[in-house]
Amino acid sequence: MAGGVNAQLAVVNGRLVTPEGVRSGVLLVADGRISGIAGAAPRGVPVLDAAGGYVLPGLIDSHVHFRTPGLEHKEDWEHGSRAAVAGGVTTVLDMPNTVPPTLDPDAVVAKARRITGRSLVDFAFHIGADPSRPEILAGLDPAVARSAKVFMAGHHTAPTVISDPVQLDKVFAAAATSGVRLVLHAEDQRLHDLLDTWRGGPPDAYRDYERWRPRSSPISAVVRVLELVRRHGTEAHILHLSSADEADLVAAAAADGLPVTFELTAHHLSFTDADTARGGARTRLAPAIRGAHDQDRLWAALRAGEVATLGSDHAPHTKAEKELPVAEAPPGLPGVQELATAVWTGMRRRWPDEDPDTAIRRLVLHMGERPAGLFGLTGKGRLVAGADADLVVFDPERRWMLSAADVAAKCGWSAYEGWTFTGQVRVTVKAGRVVYDREQGRFGAPAGRWLSPLGREKGRAGNG
Repeated sequence: MAGGVNAQLAVVNGRLVTPEGVRSGVLLVADGRISGIAGAAPRGVPVLDAAGGYVLPGLIDSHVHFRTPGLEHKEDWEHGSRAAVAGGVTTVLDMPNTVPPTLDPDAVVAKARRITGRSLVDFAFHIGADPSRPEILAGLDPAVARSAKVFMAGHHTAPTVISDPVQLDKVFAAAATSGVRLVLHAEDQRLHDLLDTWRGGPPDAYRDYERWRPRSSPISAVVRVLELVRRHGTEAHILHLSSADEADLVAAAAADGLPVTFELTAHHLSFTDADTARGGARTRLAPAIRGAHDQDRLWAALRAGEVATLGSDHAPHTKAEKELPVAEAPPGLPGVQELATAVWTGMRRRWPDEDPDTAIRRLVLHMGERPAGLFGLTGKGRLVAGADADLVVFDPERRWMLSAADVAAKCGWSAYEGWTFTGQVRVTVKAGRVVYDREQGRFGAPAGRWLSPLGREKGRAGNG
């Protein structure tokens, strides 16, 4: 043991993915935190053998819909958090479009109380922006939430849609007052309504879905967001970018100094509109999945580091809901379990000559360091002394095929069924304890915490 470092667990024979790069060494854990890196395991300390795999910090998915409360026939925290740890994710940020929605601090606290004792992962929340009460954002306690979700277009579960320019301006102004970061579903509802009226309603075939929800909608919404960011100085994070044009606009705005960032999903990186035309509801998303040219631009944004976060937009629906007629079937699909592996598989296929150490650092940057920084997740996303001992043992070369039997989400299906993936999560550790072991088919105890100071107060949710 180097320097007398305390240890209760030693992770050996792994390649440690640290902020400074990939290195060898033994990762030491004590009292739920990383206590240091040594050259050898201390005598008598329990050992976790990484067997030559990468050791990553526990990954962060800042965009999940775990459907609690009110929509738990689709997903719940027991299943959602199992899917998360099976995908190497140990921290999630959940969205507000539940029943009832989380549109005020009391609703957030009530939701946290309901989840405590049911989650394998640590969690925080995006509060919902309520157009009738923008003042909530102006006085929002960061212990409740540091970010607010804005739906600029509606779909089946959106609790509030803010398409009116005056209301949207008030929300951006209020968020700027208290430093709340807005996370935005950036599509233009007015444009959707215009096109649906002109065309006589929504599409009746999936081959037409992308044309009915075209790129002009998110482009229009992104332009509005950039104007409001410039006017108010509001920090804005645009979710699930779908097109080359959006990526160009946001990258240019960020280069010009605006406090705007964006997210990519594995779904938009993995599928094209041809998949939706062929497979239908399994890859029906909002915003729609677009063509190969757009997908190429999104991958280029990832390689160039223009993207801030990789998120799953884990939004399960039941098979019965997905089998409804096209006009009624809801958009969204599960993805927290598949996210890291799908992106890793894509990187290795698109850039086979890239050094794997470079690729794995990119994955950790956008699912660890950058989301932790954007959303104030102290102690998350980095293998450094003092950080939470949330860890993932990842086999970068393992090839395997996903089947429905592998799916931990409650809905029981995945758009990636039949895919041959490269890379597999072997073990996931949270706070120094194993919460997922693939070889043994075992999950740990639900000791996930609400990541808020309120969660440690007497009578509040969380277990500290």
